[in-house]
Amino acid sequence: MSGNSFGKHFTITSFGEAHGVAIGCVVDGCPSGLLLDVEDIQQELDRRKPGAHYTSQRREPDKVEILSGVFEGKTTGTPIALLINNVDTRPKDYETLKSVFRPGHGDYTYFHKYGLRDHRGGGRASARETAVRVAAGAIAKKFLWEANAITVRGYLAQMDDIAIEQQHFSWDTVLENPFFCPDATKVSMMEQKIEHLRKLGDSCGARVNIVAQNVPCGLGEPVYDKLDADFAKALMSINAVKGVEIGDGFQVVQQKGSENRDEITPQGFLSNHAGGILAGISTGQPLALSLALKPASSIRIPGKSVNEKNDAVEVVTLGRHDPCVGIRAVPVAEAMVALVLMDHWLCVFGQRRRTL
Repeated sequence: MSGNSFGKHFTITSFGEAHGVAIGCVVDGCPSGLLLDVEDIQQELDRRKPGAHYTSQRREPDKVEILSGVFEGKTTGTPIALLINNVDTRPKDYETLKSVFRPGHGDYTYFHKYGLRDHRGGGRASARETAVRVAAGAIAKKFLWEANAITVRGYLAQMDDIAIEQQHFSWDTVLENPFFCPDATKVSMMEQKIEHLRKLGDSCGARVNIVAQNVPCGLGEPVYDKLDADFAKALMSINAVKGVEIGDGFQVVQQKGSENRDEITPQGFLSNHAGGILAGISTGQPLALSLALKPASSIRIPGKSVNEKNDAVEVVTLGRHDPCVGIRAVPVAEAMVALVLMDHWLCVFGQRRRTL
């Protein structure tokens, strides 16, 4: 296994580097008959692309091309090849890092694993790769909606010390600001936080929450292919993610069994502490997931490190980077959840439903 493919029944294989010619992926396993055009994918990519005021200033339009697998507006059931050209590369920004390891990045581990590395913005380890996950996730999202009205939505729950308040929560607000924040009272605070971090040359972490609704009961396979286990792997594969919670997550440490268990009545569940998953199988309740993203390590504040000869050096990262990677991680996390759901949907219904 190369580690560049994800999924069993709905598989994506990605390729490309941060400052290479292009990035892309091949999506295999999508049933035939799904109405699909470029705009279905582009609208999701536009949510993730850089260039907004509060994110990386790299100007990438992220225009996607569908090279195969779609004929006369419908998927054919054959592999779907997607391509996104890199048009605003600046490899020269990283020349001073050619033999230096940036602390907190994959530079050190990639070099020691492969014996060489692409130093241009992290190369293959860059979050630039997540654009193709969003593209593939757009296909999964559309299929899940058409098949069972399943929705996958995310939001920024916390940025640094700014946490949303549930009494102000609104899904409509998520669509109205560049932070994907559901609490309108916190948006200006987030704006000020980013401006302050830019002046300092520093970064901050974030928490992103994902909710999937209308997921049928019965998705997930025992024992090692549990739905929550696959979610954990999918979300942990996103750059900068250091923690994943499902349902109440780490709060269960302080709970009693009497309050944590989700009691059941003839009318349904009385609570959802489990986040919509029991024994690795979906319950039919909304799926609730949360992920923690570390502060970006590409910052202008000098830091200690070593070079390829193990000499002590001081590192300052130039280039264009996100003060908070958690902002653009929202559509990426949505995509990964959709890909897992698509994979498990096909595992259950795939043999009976080869077309939409």
